[in-house]
Order: sequence, then C-alpha cells, then structure tokens
Amino acid sequence: MTETMKRIVLAKRPDGFPTDENFRLEESQVPEPGEGEVLVRVKYMSLDPYMRGRMDDGPSYAAPVPVDGTMEAGAVGEVIASNDPKFAVGDHAFGMFGWATHGVQPAKMMRKVDPDQAPIQTSLGVLGMPGFTAWAGMTAYSNMKAGETLVVGAATGPVGSMVGQLAKQAGLRVIGVAGGAEKCAMAVDKFGFDACIDHRGKDAKAMRDALAAECPDGIDIYFENVGGPTLGGVIPLLNLHARVIICGMIAWYSGESDETGSMPLQKLWRYSLVKRLTIQGLLQTDHVARFGEFLKEVAPKVAAGEIAYSEDVAEGLENAPEAFMGLLKGRNLGKLVVKVG
Repeated sequence: MTETMKRIVLAKRPDGFPTDENFRLEESQVPEPGEGEVLVRVKYMSLDPYMRGRMDDGPSYAAPVPVDGTMEAGAVGEVIASNDPKFAVGDHAFGMFGWATHGVQPAKMMRKVDPDQAPIQTSLGVLGMPGFTAWAGMTAYSNMKAGETLVVGAATGPVGSMVGQLAKQAGLRVIGVAGGAEKCAMAVDKFGFDACIDHRGKDAKAMRDALAAECPDGIDIYFENVGGPTLGGVIPLLNLHARVIICGMIAWYSGESDETGSMPLQKLWRYSLVKRLTIQGLLQTDHVARFGEFLKEVAPKVAAGEIAYSEDVAEGLENAPEAFMGLLKGRNLGKLVVKVG
C-alpha cells in the first residue's frame, strides 16, 4: 500500500502542563494488516482527560505512552482492508487507533459501529467510553434513590452530563459544577440539571458555601471528575452513608496544587469514619462485559432525545495538541473530538 499516513507522537514527557514541544507530527507509510487484523482510515478521534496521565511514566492503572510512540486515543473510521471475516471493507469500526489518520488493530480488539443507529462520532462520547463510564459507575456503585442529592463536576462533559441525566431520570436532585456561565446554562437548559455552580475563581470555602446553598439537605452522591476546590467544597457537606465515585481528578493531572490537595489525610479519614462514607474508584475497564447492556439501554434513549449530548469538534489531526491542551483548561464545550478525515 503506497498511501501515507500521519500520526502525532509523544516527543517528550511534560513537566507540568503540556506544551507544543511535547508533541510531534510525523508521516509514514500506511501499515499493512496482518492475520486477523483490520486497517481503518480514521474519520474522528477522541480527546479525553485521561490522556494526560498516559504522558507520564509514573505508576498507574495502564502503561504510559512511550516517548516517540503514537499518542493514545479511541477513534472511529472506515475499514479499508480486512483480514478478518467479522469486518468488511466499507464497515465502520471503533478501535484504539491513536492520534493518527490510519490504524491497524486485531479485529477482536475492535467494535463495529452502525452509522444508521447514530452519527459515528457518538461512539467516542455519549455511546462510547465516556457515556459508558458514567452509566457503569452509576449503575454499579451509586445506589441512588429518588429524593437524594447528587453533585457532579465537569457537568457538561460527556461523563458528567450522562451522570446528571441518569440521576434526574431516577428522581434525584442534581447539582452540576462547571467552568463559566455558558457551561452552567447548558447543564440546566440542555441536560436538565436542577442547578449548576461556576467553579471559576472559587476556593474550597467558596465552593462549600455555593454548594451548601444548592444542597440544603447535604450531598448523598458525589461523582468525582475534577478534584481541586470542588472536592474541598463537597467533603464537609457529605451526608451519612454518602457515596463518592472517583472517576477523574482533572484539576491535578498536570501537578497543580490547592488547599484540598494538601488536606491532611487524617482529616479526610475522620470524615470517612464519622459519615461512614463509601469511596469507590471507577475504571470502565472493570465493566466492559456490560457494554452491550449499556448500548441496549442508552442508545434508544439517545435516538429518542431522552438523553442529550453535546460535541465540540476540532478540525484536522494537526490541531489535536492545541485542542487537547484546551481540554485540560476546560475550554471545550461538550465532548471533544477531532475530525481527522
């Protein structure tokens, strides 16, 4: 195959917040699929906060991206060559193809995407890993009950917006936290939250005061996406037997610190004891066997407009680093995807 491909590699590991020098655009020959493998021309790729952790080489739940290796990403595109009967040329498929215009994966590691069910890029967001993460965490760990109060950070992102909508459909009071008036309005008007608090310019005490005003009966469930002052504001308001689901900590991914990050462990431990908290880490990889159940439940709701979603589309692979750095600063409005081709 003489066609060339482009990819973005990790040029060097970041020291703090990523910059342009951490990324490099390269061009090479399109790979040939081996036995049982499928070659895809990528149309859309996902940008997600977890990618910042993959840029470091510290211990984590997954291996880091090697220096000079292709940046990791889920992507969806069209099959252009297949050595497996489950995929035919012209099919659409999701796989971990990375920040690249083309990708080869074993067929067993890929998922067929039906463009007649929903736009193919929804396989990266509301009907993909982020939406599934929210659904898996809420159905497995939240033990939500009508009349309870839930708080979720990054409320207009693909995880937070799904969490809030699932909770509302179960009869909970839902309070979002987001950055800026536009996002807060979206949380209420588009996703149906009861209220949303703008975290910008607020320390942990200001967040606690703002949350207390919207949660007069305390907080029963906190779905943690952000860490930082939002977490600092939530902790004192957690009710007896509250559940905390830890999904992400975007405020701390690049080494930033704040008064919550330096809270003495003994203080958090005492809150946990006195309030008999349940604190549960969430990785969607623990729940992949339930992905079919998720699609069966949620895809019809998306098609019927019962689950809303929002997408922020960046144009061109070469613009992925800038878009990603903007994501870490909260500049995206909805699920961030890159239209590659």
